[in-house]
Amino acid sequence: MKNRSLLAEAAIEKIFTITGFSCIFILFLIMLFLFREGIPILGHTGVLDFIFGTEWYPTSENPRYGIFPLIAASMSVTLVASLIAVPFSLAVAIYLSELAPSGIREIMKPLIEIIASIPSVVIGFLGMVVIAPVLQRHFEINTGLNLFNASLMLAFMAIPTIASISEDAISSVPVSLKEASYALGANRWETIFHIVLPASLSGIWTAIILGISRVIGETMVVLMVAGGAAIIPGSIFDPVRPLTSNIAAEMAEAAVGGDHYHALFAIGIILFIITFIFNLIADYFSNKYKFYHN
Repeated sequence: MKNRSLLAEAAIEKIFTITGFSCIFILFLIMLFLFREGIPILGHTGVLDFIFGTEWYPTSENPRYGIFPLIAASMSVTLVASLIAVPFSLAVAIYLSELAPSGIREIMKPLIEIIASIPSVVIGFLGMVVIAPVLQRHFEINTGLNLFNASLMLAFMAIPTIASISEDAISSVPVSLKEASYALGANRWETIFHIVLPASLSGIWTAIILGISRVIGETMVVLMVAGGAAIIPGSIFDPVRPLTSNIAAEMAEAAVGGDHYHALFAIGIILFIITFIFNLIADYFSNKYKFYHN
C-alpha cells in the first residue's frame, strides 16, 4: 500500500513537471513567433523612429509607422484608470476585511468576484450606450468615446481583481498582530493603517500590478469606447487609440508579410515587454514586503 502511494505521488509529480515545462515551451514558441514577425519592421524604420515617431499612417502612399501616440494613449488610459481603481479597490478591501459585518461580507465578496467575470464586450457596450452620451451631454464635448470613458470602463474591470486579492491579503494578517496593537492602546483605524496594511503590502502590491496589467492588456473595451484616434492626447476627453485596440482594428486589413503586418507584430512586442516589466515589478514588491509576515 505504501509503495503504491509513493508510485502515485511520483507519477503525479512527473505529470506536473511535464505540464509546467510544456507551458514554458509553448510560451517560448509564442514569444519566438512574435519576435520573428515583428523584428523586420524595426530594421526597416529604425527602433527609435518606430517608438518615438508621432505619425501612424500605415496605408498611405508614404507609410509612416510611428507608435508614440499609441504608447501615449495606452499609458494615459492606464494611469487614469489606476488613479480611479486603486484607491476605490483598497477602500473596498479594507471595508470587507476589517469593518463589514459578516453577513455583508458574505454577500459582497462573491458579488465582486462575479463582476470580475463580466465579458469585456458587455462593459464596452455599457460605455458606448450609457456612459458616452452622459459624458457628451454633461461636459459639452464632441464625442463621449474618449480617454476618460475608456479609463472609467477599465477601472470598473480592474476594481474586482484588485479588491478581491487585496481583501485576501488583508484577511491573512495574523490576528495576534492586531491584538498586540490593541493591547498597546491603538484604535481600529490606527491598527489598520500602521499594522494591517504594512503587513499585507506584499499581496496588495501584487493585486495592484495584476489589475494594472489587465488594464494594459485589455482590447475590446478600448476598441469600443476610446475613440480610435491615433493622436497624442492633450486632454482626458480626447479620443485615443491604445496599442491593443490598434492591433485589433488593423490586423484583418494588413497583408501578410507586408510592413503593416510586421508593424502590428512589433506593437505586440512592445506590449509583451511592458507586461513583462510589470510582472517583474510585481515580483519585486511581493518579495520586498514578505518580511512583514515573518
